[in-house]
Amino acid sequence: MTPHHWIHDWKPFLIQFSDTIGIRYYGLAYVLGFVGAAFLLVRYARSGRSQLPEAQVGDFMASLVVGVLLGGRLGYFLFYRFEEVVRNPLVLVRVWEGGMAFHGGLLGVLIALVWYARARKLPFLHLGDLVCTVAPFGLMLGRIANFINGELWGRVSMVRWAVIFPQSGSPGMPTELILPRHPSQLYEATLEGLLLLVYLQLRLWRSSAIKDHPGRLAGEYLVGYALARVVCELFREPDASLIMGLSRGTFYSLAMVVFGLFLIVRRPRARS
Repeated sequence: MTPHHWIHDWKPFLIQFSDTIGIRYYGLAYVLGFVGAAFLLVRYARSGRSQLPEAQVGDFMASLVVGVLLGGRLGYFLFYRFEEVVRNPLVLVRVWEGGMAFHGGLLGVLIALVWYARARKLPFLHLGDLVCTVAPFGLMLGRIANFINGELWGRVSMVRWAVIFPQSGSPGMPTELILPRHPSQLYEATLEGLLLLVYLQLRLWRSSAIKDHPGRLAGEYLVGYALARVVCELFREPDASLIMGLSRGTFYSLAMVVFGLFLIVRRPRARS
């Protein structure tokens, strides 16, 4: 370790009332992510690019919120902490301790989309395109919140921008003995969040894909996210055991590539 590495000392609270109660950056990231998504969906509706009426944006967002929160929470324990939830199922409700998984949230959103499409008789693939063009905004904020929380840190590195995360050391270990690590949370915020957000917004506003090829934007998102996640996993410290020699984030992303490529190459049905 060299003296120029910054020691992470940020607290997870924007406003703190007690040791465990307050306004957390992570929770704020979710709120702002959902608000930003709703704002974009309203813009889509007003511009005529969306089949989701503006009046239904609130109901649609409510179903997505449930899907993200339930799917992300259940997916975290099923994919990464299964043994823990088997020993003590009550950990599922201890939300103040954190624990959300992107791939679980994705499955939750998928179920919510199926339900909403059937309930409102709207095209499932079109709704999927809409969601995938707004999702990167929330992901970007979530990864930034991960960095502020000092969690999900990267692998040990001596690059000048590496950060010393005190929680990455053993309990009681002096800070000067803790090795610096890649701020992989910020890499993910940039690649999985900002880059994909800009790309998909350009695709939505400057192409006719959302009208002429339902599902294509969703496919591009799935492939883009998976590739970005695989790159970021090279710098991120695995937070669970490996599967076939791959980090779980990489392994679960492989299915996203397959499904995403299918949506990209499939031919849309001819309009009657």
